[in-house]
Amino acid sequence: MLFFLKCAAKVIGYFEICNIFAKKISEMDKIIGLGNALVDVLATLKDDTLLDEMGLPKGSMQLIDDAKLQQINERFSRMKTHLATGGAAANTILGLACLGAGTGFIGKIGNDAYGNFFRANLQRNGIEDKLLVSDLPSGVASTFISPDGERTFGTYLGAASTLKAEDLTLDMFKGYAYLLIEGYLVQDHDMILHAIELAKEAGLQVCLDMASYNIVAGDLEFFTLLINKYVDIVFANEEEAKAFTGKEDPKEALELISKKCSIAIVKVGGNGSYIRKGTEEIKVEAIPVKKVIDTTGAGDYFASGFLYGLTCGYSLEKCGKIGAILSGEVIQVIGTELPDSKWEKIKEDIIMIN
Repeated sequence: MLFFLKCAAKVIGYFEICNIFAKKISEMDKIIGLGNALVDVLATLKDDTLLDEMGLPKGSMQLIDDAKLQQINERFSRMKTHLATGGAAANTILGLACLGAGTGFIGKIGNDAYGNFFRANLQRNGIEDKLLVSDLPSGVASTFISPDGERTFGTYLGAASTLKAEDLTLDMFKGYAYLLIEGYLVQDHDMILHAIELAKEAGLQVCLDMASYNIVAGDLEFFTLLINKYVDIVFANEEEAKAFTGKEDPKEALELISKKCSIAIVKVGGNGSYIRKGTEEIKVEAIPVKKVIDTTGAGDYFASGFLYGLTCGYSLEKCGKIGAILSGEVIQVIGTELPDSKWEKIKEDIIMIN
């Protein structure tokens, strides 16, 4: 009898969680992402020698041409690889969708197997598909995972790079409350500015994930323009914040960024994150993890959790804690896809946060 009572309690608890999340979802604002539609081809390295051979600085994102892609593919053909949808904004939108948020994604793919793979993943996860199609091959992010879990990207943009300002329409943004843009899109200033213009016209708040320290350093003037004039919420890791502000101390960098936007978040890896809105500043600790497998998507999933909390009306601290939970989970798997059982556990953990 006791066994059956325990089972019943678990079932009741599960349905309570479902009801709570269903209520939250009905009340939530929707979020649309704009980014490079990429497929990640991930390979785990025994050491970092291959990065040196390929001329890829560890931890960076380097844009590569077709010749370099073929060189990498030749090496990957002799290694065990894993396929997953990628792109910073797409990863964040995927995390939000798995939590049950209303989401959409704008990007460009090729008419090929990788493009079909990307579109199918959006649709399978209930993400509103606003993909356009290019004559070029779909974008591919060759992802090298170092023994310490750090990831390095050699990115062939392909079709993703052909998304232009004239492809965007006001209708794409209607019905959403937030637009999430990834910093990797800065190769096309006109497209980003037009997207923001349309989003603002539709009443959206704009969120920017800075992307990669070398991208920020290489286009500092444009990042400054965006954050000073248009962006409401900024996500940066420690290196990106340093590249943007010149400050070694993440708290000093946070303070400078927060003066230019509504909410600033600086992630400091295993040391957690700093969040500031106006004069309110909090520190959120990272979730302890026994072994880091792959840091791909860690920052993207932190943004998923934070934005989910924000659309639910939670405090900054709870938003940060949800981000920490998702970030802590995704670094324990290769790629950015978590099993359904893990998402159920994450939802339970979110409810238990004070």
